[in-house]
This record gives sequence, C-alpha cells and structure tokens, in this order.
Amino acid sequence: MIVPHPLLEAATRLAIEHAVSADLGRSWRVDSATDLADRSSHPAVVLHGPGLSIFAKLAGPAEAASQVDSELAGLRLIGERADVAVPTRIAGGRLDLPDGSAVLLFEALDERIDRQAEDWRGIGSALALIHQVTGERFGADGDGFFGPLRQDNREVPSHRWADFYGTRRVLPWLRTARDVGSIDADTVARVETLVDRLDEFTGPEPQPRLLHGDAQHHNFVSTPTGAVLIDALPYYGHPELDLALLDYFSPVPADVWAGYQEVGSIDPGFGERRELWRIFAYLGILTVDPYSDFGRSFRDRLECALQRYVGPTGATPPRH
Repeated sequence: MIVPHPLLEAATRLAIEHAVSADLGRSWRVDSATDLADRSSHPAVVLHGPGLSIFAKLAGPAEAASQVDSELAGLRLIGERADVAVPTRIAGGRLDLPDGSAVLLFEALDERIDRQAEDWRGIGSALALIHQVTGERFGADGDGFFGPLRQDNREVPSHRWADFYGTRRVLPWLRTARDVGSIDADTVARVETLVDRLDEFTGPEPQPRLLHGDAQHHNFVSTPTGAVLIDALPYYGHPELDLALLDYFSPVPADVWAGYQEVGSIDPGFGERRELWRIFAYLGILTVDPYSDFGRSFRDRLECALQRYVGPTGATPPRH
C-alpha cells in the first residue's frame, strides 16, 4: 500500500488550502506537489496552485509549536537586523493541525538548483552580512532547535565564548549521545577533557555576532535576485561556528569564501579551529541518527577531531 505524504493527506491539504485562501483573499487549491524529502530533515513539499506556490514543512506533535515559532522568530530577527532576504510568510507562517503537529508555510522561492559562481558568492556575502550584526552577550532570548534537538541559548555567567560553547553547545549533546549509546566512555572522557581545555584552542575572544546557527550551504536558497536564508536558529556567538558548518556536510567552492571576504574577514587561525566548532554538531547527529550509515560516519569524524585536540584514544584520563 502506498502511504501518502503527510502534507498531502486530504484533511491536511484542505486545511492548508483554507489557510492560504484566507490569507490571499481568494480561492487557492493544490494542483500538484514537489516532495523535498531528499533535502529536508522534516517532511516538506512545495505545493503548486493557481498563481502561487507554497513551501510547507511539517513539525511533529512533540514540541511542534515551539519548533515552528522558534524558526519564525529566528527568521524575523535576521530579517530585521541584517540586510539579508528571508522567505515571505503565508497565513502568518504557522498552521496548527488537530493532532498537535504544525505546518510552516512560506511563499515558495524561485530557486536556481544548478548554482553558478555568483550564487555561491551570494551565499558567502549573505552570511557575512549576518555576522556584521553585533550583540552584548553570547546567546539569545529563548531556546532554539538544531534539527529536532532543543538548543539552550541562555547566557553563561562568565560571558566568555569558550564557556558558552562548552556549556551550551558541547556538553548537552555529549550527554544525549552517551545516553543513546552511540559513544563510549572513553569518548565521553575525552570530550569532557576538551571542554576543560577549550581556552587552549578557541583563539582570540570574539565580539558576539549574530549567527545563522545552522549555516550549511543547503540552508541558503539561491534565487535570481540573490541568496535567501532559510532554516535559521540565530543567536549571538562566534562567526567561525557558522563558517565551520558551511561545508560540514559537503564541500563548497572557493567562491563562497571569496563572497564572504568581500563583506567580512576570516581570521587566519580559523583553519586550526574548524573541527573544534563542528564537534557539537557531530554529537547532535550521533544523538538523533546514530545507527544509519550516515550517522555512523560521524563517529570517525568526531574521533579525528578529538585526536587533533586532545590526542588518541586512551591518552586522556577521565575527568573527576
């Protein structure tokens, strides 16, 4: 039996059509749909209808409203504070469903799939524009979500980046990865040692800068008018964290870095720190997807990063 896409089930489709029609002030219906399963960690589609196409993404019942509201608030913050394009909301951006799930609704973008050099440069310059926005403290008001994982954005008492990164980014997902059994006790001890020694590796103390928060290049849509930012979870942090995530799933061409440096600068020591800023994301993946071939590959990447900063397995005594 063929299971319909959850966003195309009759009741959900009708609810979306009603919400879009009310927003437009005219009748709108779904004529066809493009599934984005290969490009999104949540069920997502582009719904094509008369005169307008809609991007719809489903957040499951667990914390659905919080996830959608967090994404909407993040995009609003970046749209207001940085000179960067964000998607246009439809029906307020959020549609609640009877089962407790929620649908994120945006006007679909005219995406250029086959990126050219100017598209890659546009991604770099858009990210640099976000980083031009400064803050007083590391963190943000309210939690965010990194995929399905809740992300704690509270300030730390010291207001130092190393403490924020260790306490709010690395240690929470070290615990969750340990709890699902995807890392062993030796790895836990080595990550804890790394957190204790972060001051040795984090470089000059940065001024808090507005971050995208999950700046992999897939979270920028290239359009004929430039890059449009999506899937943001912004807070104030170290811009190198965003830079490290740009290509942590797949490589990007040199045009991205050239575009960034047309607007901002990259510290010469970033290359030495790149893997440091990816460790929290590796632990997040090992929490939510530890046993697929994709997820298991991040164990090796985590191991290589730990060898770089704290030495090989067995070289680090447990923290007491």
